[in-house]
Amino acid sequence: MERGKMAEAESLETAAEHERILREIESTDTACIGPTLRSVYDGEEHGRFMEKLETRIRNHDREIEKMCNFHYQGFVDSITELLKVRGEAQKLKNQVTDTNRKLQHEGKELVIAMEELKQCRLQQRNISATVDKLMLCLPVLEMYSKLRDQMKTKRHYPALKTLEHLEHTYLPQVSHYRFCKVMVDNIPNCLFKNCFF
Repeated sequence: MERGKMAEAESLETAAEHERILREIESTDTACIGPTLRSVYDGEEHGRFMEKLETRIRNHDREIEKMCNFHYQGFVDSITELLKVRGEAQKLKNQVTDTNRKLQHEGKELVIAMEELKQCRLQQRNISATVDKLMLCLPVLEMYSKLRDQMKTKRHYPALKTLEHLEHTYLPQVSHYRFCKVMVDNIPNCLFKNCFF
């Protein structure tokens, strides 16, 4: 009986040793596995260890297979989802391309309209500036016309007053225009002809 207990204790000790070695093999880097395997081959229970190793390998194979089966369905579902997303992405790409084309077309029309508006505003500014310049010139032309009328009707004193007013007040405002120079050049001729002839 004691012999049976001893054999059983040895068997438990050997089993524990084999379990330790298997755990060490599973968790150790392959470069350091040599001493562990040597302890197996040096021991007397080499055959039993190989059986335990085969059992452990089968267990791991079953776990790997279960894990692969479990994840395979997720993989298939993911691929199916990706294919759906690819179709939707293609539709979205087509919509974006179509929208871009429409925007480009509408944008060209908008650019043309903006260019026309720019030209209109430029013309409007030019017209407004021309009106302002004409409004500035109008009193000068009226005074010059008044001066000529006074000279024709031989009213010399009012003509001199009008001339003085024209030279000092109105002509300096428009002196940069060509017609002003023509007026200034014609005023002495007009005075001399009407005053002395």
